[in-house]
Amino acid sequence: MRHGKKINHLGRTNTHRKAMLSNMATSLILHKRITTTIAKAKSLRIFVEPLINRSKVDSTHNRRTVFSYLQHKEAVTELFREISVKIADRPGGYTRILKTGHRLGDNADMCIIELVDYNNLMLATKEAKTEKIGRTRRGKKKVSDEVAPPKAVKAEAAVAPEVTETKEAEQE
Repeated sequence: MRHGKKINHLGRTNTHRKAMLSNMATSLILHKRITTTIAKAKSLRIFVEPLINRSKVDSTHNRRTVFSYLQHKEAVTELFREISVKIADRPGGYTRILKTGHRLGDNADMCIIELVDYNNLMLATKEAKTEKIGRTRRGKKKVSDEVAPPKAVKAEAAVAPEVTETKEAEQE
């Protein structure tokens, strides 16, 4: 009976599944974002989050444990040097899964799995939201100085068309 055995086998043998998850975790750590199916992404999240959590404490034992899962020196170095610094104060939830639709060939549900602290687009919108705090939807009355341009600007605007007209006449 399979009581309590809820692992998704992903249609692969045990060794193939472990190798695939190891390769996907290495790609995720090195590239910070990968595109895959939703089922693989959910399995990858379960596989990679304990490794990222282990990288918070940089010890020889933790490095060797992570290396036994990943089998990739550069990925382990990247994880312990750069990623662990960014996620040091985060209690969990190091990855984000964003659904992107269906794959054209076989209609599989596709998604992007990424490391949370490395999405520059979402971080920029979060900063913009914090800047907008305190503003209302109603517009403020405009000051008359802002509406009318200064006299110096009017004078420059009047001179500029004459200069361009004389240059065009010289070219003809």
